Amino acid sequence: MTDEHERMMRANQANWDARTPVHLASRFYGLGEKLDPARWFAAFEWEDLGDLAGLDVLHLQCHLGTETIAFAERGARTLGLDISEASVAAAADIAARAGADVTYVRANVYDAVEALDGRRFDVIYTGKGALCYLPDLDRWASVIAQLLRLGGRLYIAEFHPLLNALGPKPAEGEGTELLLRHDYLGGRDAVHRNATYTYTDGPAVEGATDSYEWMHGMDEVINALTRAGLGVRRLRESDELPWPRWPQMVRTPSGWWRLPEGEPRIPLLYGLLAGR
Repeated sequence: MTDEHERMMRANQANWDARTPVHLASRFYGLGEKLDPARWFAAFEWEDLGDLAGLDVLHLQCHLGTETIAFAERGARTLGLDISEASVAAAADIAARAGADVTYVRANVYDAVEALDGRRFDVIYTGKGALCYLPDLDRWASVIAQLLRLGGRLYIAEFHPLLNALGPKPAEGEGTELLLRHDYLGGRDAVHRNATYTYTDGPAVEGATDSYEWMHGMDEVINALTRAGLGVRRLRESDELPWPRWPQMVRTPSGWWRLPEGEPRIPLLYGLLAGR
């Protein structure tokens, strides 16, 4: 990873520290209501993950740990890791108030092997807005391979690159049609954002507003994993999201959201199961 990438990741760390208090108070995360970690998961994720009772599970880039707690509720020995000190502190507090046995560690994902003292895991979970903050997927996949026990599995539930290519808001003068506004494939420089508001409801972010994202196509993700010695076992594409990205989306029986009938069915989320 280059010095420039390290600078960008430090900017992202500061940005997530600044976002955390806004997210804690947001309706989006709903932490003032009864905690429901399972609402962030599609049913197919649990089918692919299988029984987790008694297993060691690591959730990379866990942010507030709203998903991490779900693994502990299913009987796993659970650890969450995130780059943001503020997020890790908030996640530990949320888990404690929920009575969930979860350990949290603050570290850059690229430093996870050292930060976790060489500990290995049966299952590693990541996604839903995580990979776009990583500039180097080959290095990330190498870290995954080192963290997994032999026979262990990685599960990625990530926003589809097509979703990332479709901008959330129309440009000035455009209609409501979904248009390709960003790269689907990776390989270019980072996308620099200077956003006063985060993706949740709530007030403006105070302090660090700069962040950097990298686009990663499906081929880049899969090839990084296979080069690291992991075998892809299953790939799913879903047209549902856990929140309404666009105002015309409609709620489904699962409680998630999809585009209405009459609009093309397109992949918005993917689930990828790989093993070592």
